[in-house]
Amino acid sequence: MNFCPKCGSIVERAIPEGDNRLRDICTSPSCGKIHYQNPRVITGCIVECEDKILFCRRAIQPRHGLWTLPAGFLENAETISEGAARETMEEANADVEVIDLFSVFTLAHINQVYMLFRATLKSPHFEPGVESLEVQLLDESQIPWDQLAFAAITETMRLYFADRKAGGFRTHIGEMRPIGEPGYRQYETLMLTE
Repeated sequence: MNFCPKCGSIVERAIPEGDNRLRDICTSPSCGKIHYQNPRVITGCIVECEDKILFCRRAIQPRHGLWTLPAGFLENAETISEGAARETMEEANADVEVIDLFSVFTLAHINQVYMLFRATLKSPHFEPGVESLEVQLLDESQIPWDQLAFAAITETMRLYFADRKAGGFRTHIGEMRPIGEPGYRQYETLMLTE
């Protein structure tokens, strides 16, 4: 942030009195607004249909052309499960019933929290939304693992299939940190649940 959205004055990064983190602070003595920025929540669904999962191939950046679960940013005034269902409708034109929370991953280095739910189709209809090139139901052997768009999706799907093989689903909570060179898509995952 370079300019204050409230008054238009220049903003500087500093630690406000009584705080312990850098914040964007308006330099105008008559304004002085402190602008707090918080992590973005990404919510979406693992849409189950028998032994297959609904995947979308992205029509937008980032990761145009790669595959993902239907998911996106939570909007104001909606619950995380409502956001997950809305994103699934927007990206796959699929009406779903949300079952339960499956995974939560914090990606602190990019200020994001992923919250993904298991869900089922209310009807067999689905088709690409404006953010998807195509939408397909894929079984585990059909998933293009090396073409998945986001590390949190890849890790969620690995946990999902492990739970399914074990005969029961639970909620997984973890943290993901990049390893290697900046921009390199390899992560280490620290699971906070057993």
